Amino acid sequence: MILLNAVLRVCSWLSLRAAHRLGALIGWAAWKLQTESCRITRINLALCFPQLSQQEQDELAKRSLIETARTACELGQIWINSPKAALSKIVGFTGKEHLDAALAKGSGIIVLAPHLGNWELCGLYLDSCAQSTYLYKPPKLTAFEPKMLQYRSRLGAKLAPTSAKGVAMLLKALARGELVGILPDQEPSIESGVFAPFFGVEALTMTLVAKLANRTESSVLSIFAKRLEDSAGFEIVIQPARADVANADVAIATQALNDTVEDCVRLAPAQYQWEYRRFKRQADNTKNTLYR
Repeated sequence: MILLNAVLRVCSWLSLRAAHRLGALIGWAAWKLQTESCRITRINLALCFPQLSQQEQDELAKRSLIETARTACELGQIWINSPKAALSKIVGFTGKEHLDAALAKGSGIIVLAPHLGNWELCGLYLDSCAQSTYLYKPPKLTAFEPKMLQYRSRLGAKLAPTSAKGVAMLLKALARGELVGILPDQEPSIESGVFAPFFGVEALTMTLVAKLANRTESSVLSIFAKRLEDSAGFEIVIQPARADVANADVAIATQALNDTVEDCVRLAPAQYQWEYRRFKRQADNTKNTLYR
């Protein structure tokens, strides 16, 4: 815990360019040492991009390890430094009109933020636009949870745990016409998900988004903060979710959810967190032996 806080503090002192250089070094080392993160990344890319040659898959894997390390090195700047300083790193927008229209509508907004680019910066940006409630999965390091909640609520955001209480918080926020944020590509419990293709591979996918969208009149958008070349900053990219994300048929809705995430990932595939065991469970509820 002490070491984690110290690392975050040190990273907060770095310039964005220095943080990215450090991330590049860490990611390169992960590739050279063929770490567990590297192994999982290569498995996922082979499953999701079979049309790529081995050389192309390897190049994408190496870039992904670097971009994921950069995300980690940016965390101190997003969490420790002032919100104004963090938000100043946003230098461009694509699709902001979709968020503006949803806010003007006033009937609640569900924002899907995949593990792509810098999702922590997305949260801070959305907090600056509207009252927000975010669904979060309590960290394995329980001692860090209070600090994490403190960092994420600096602009007034509310944090809803992945529990019945948390879901109730989301529904109440939407009923008030507020914004809720969800990481749509985390693997849910078997009771809270169904299997739907993600890049052509069956993945246990949350049904929560489908249920919230179908039950409310909320707008559903996706968002990610794209890391720009040469440490120039970030571009916030906002898109409407696939229309069927609110379909009453959960199978259709979850497929639309995964398609929405795919739409985002294809815009910056190297910045997606391919190190996550996204296909840990298979459709017959057995563990994926590829991951071991």
